[in-house]
Amino acid sequence: MVRKSFLSYNKTIWGPLELVEKLYPEAEEIGASVRDLPGLKTPLGRARAWLRLALMQKKMADYLRCLIIQRDLLSEFYEYHALMMEEEGAVIVGLLVGLNVIDANLCVKGEDLDSQVGVIDFSMYLKNEEDIGNKERNVQIAAILDQKNYVEELNRQLNSTVSSLHSRVDSLEKSNTKLIEELAIAKNNIIKLQEENHQLRSENKLILMKTQQHLEVTKVDVETELQTYKHSRQGLDEMYNEARRQLRDESQLRQDVENELAVQVSMKHEIELAMKLLEKDIHEKQDTLIGLRQQLEEVKAINIEMYQKLQGSEDGLKEKNEIIARLEEKTNKITAAMRQLEQSDNDLLTQTRTIAMSLVKYASSDTQDQYKLVKDISF
Repeated sequence: MVRKSFLSYNKTIWGPLELVEKLYPEAEEIGASVRDLPGLKTPLGRARAWLRLALMQKKMADYLRCLIIQRDLLSEFYEYHALMMEEEGAVIVGLLVGLNVIDANLCVKGEDLDSQVGVIDFSMYLKNEEDIGNKERNVQIAAILDQKNYVEELNRQLNSTVSSLHSRVDSLEKSNTKLIEELAIAKNNIIKLQEENHQLRSENKLILMKTQQHLEVTKVDVETELQTYKHSRQGLDEMYNEARRQLRDESQLRQDVENELAVQVSMKHEIELAMKLLEKDIHEKQDTLIGLRQQLEEVKAINIEMYQKLQGSEDGLKEKNEIIARLEEKTNKITAAMRQLEQSDNDLLTQTRTIAMSLVKYASSDTQDQYKLVKDISF
């Protein structure tokens, strides 16, 4: 009954078996074989054929294991309390692995798999108390039954082979008619292609003639352009040689200017060094002059003091006169030394002014005049 079935009321067992093709790619061959079988009209018949093929492949357990893992897909076909949705379903799939040891050879073609399986009569295979002593009769009956089963199985196989041959003949006739139609279409296409080929050849000849004329005109233009290019290239070569010579002269001139600049830089360093030495001498002489002025002031103070003592002491007048004479002599020497220092200071100032003027002239003169000025300053 539907209420007790583990399938949903609006689904069949063929639905979940079709999902195996998507989950297990190797099952596509079985699905295609089941769909191609003639005589199968109901989903139940397709499911029975699929189960027989899976059993002969020894992969029924693998297919069902791949299906039972996807519980979310099975929920579309089974109720939540169905056997396949419970843990017992995985146990049953595990027990199906034992079927892989059986070499099954089941008949699929020619079987009436759509109808309900009838009651199987097992009475001939059961032992009766009356037949216990008739062993030979049972053996003969078993042999006859085996031969009958073999003949029936052979007949089924021959019928399936004949039906498959009929279907193949039908398919070949259909394909033959299709090929004849395609051949007629191909002949028409060949005729059209030949006409197009003839038209294309005539157009190709016209294009070839026009191309040859165009090539002749282009050849004449190319020859004229080549002559023009040769004349222009000769002029360009002359311009290139002239520009190269000017570049060489300018490079030589630049080298000379760089050498002169290096000489001027070295001369400038020497002049700066001479200026520093002159400034140092001037500072030293100024310090000496300051010291001499201080000594002169001291001598003047001593003279004033001695003069005062000279006025107060008439007895030591002679000695003081001698002292005064010596002091005056020393004063005259100091005065002469001061004059000499002032003269040398003036000479130094004059030399400094001369050097400054020479530097101004040096900045505005050429190289030879600068060299002469440097010589004069060094002398």
